Amino acid sequence: MHAASRLGALATLGLHAAVLAALVAYQPTRSALLRAAPIMVDWIAAPRPEPKVEPPTEPPRPRPVKKAPAERHVLAAAPEAPVPAVVPAPPPPPPPAPIAAAPAEIPVTAPVFNASYLDNPAPAYPPMSRRLREQGKVVLRVLVNAAGGADDVQVRASSGFPRLDDTARETVRRWRFVPAKRGPQAVPAWVLIPISFKLEG
Repeated sequence: MHAASRLGALATLGLHAAVLAALVAYQPTRSALLRAAPIMVDWIAAPRPEPKVEPPTEPPRPRPVKKAPAERHVLAAAPEAPVPAVVPAPPPPPPPAPIAAAPAEIPVTAPVFNASYLDNPAPAYPPMSRRLREQGKVVLRVLVNAAGGADDVQVRASSGFPRLDDTARETVRRWRFVPAKRGPQAVPAWVLIPISFKLEG
């Protein structure tokens, strides 16, 4: 049954093909088919040349644009007033030390050598000086101690004759004196004693 169906289909296709062939062979029918069938034209485009592929070039780097420095408006600060240096005040000068009142100078009385009660003898005239007519005045400088004695006898001014000077010095060395005094106190002091040698007649 399956084979019979196949045969029937083939027979049908064969009949159609025969009919189609007869129609094509018939001139009027072929002309009509040709007029009715569109003419198909295939345009074959010429092959386009392949574009040259250039290696990608690195785009130029944009140059950095130098920005003009922005003007800075600097506000000038007002100059600070100089701070005055603090100088410590100098310490007040110390009060002047009280001046001690100098004790009143007690006057010193000079030694006394010519008081009558002292019995001081005059120097003897040397015999040789008398014969030679030697005369003159000698001034002695005597240090009288607190006890009234002569500690030192010096020739302050010579008579011009050593014999007369020595006689005067040795005589005064034995004299007694009233010592010098500072107030009630006896003190040593110097005194000048003039002695004259003068011949009479």
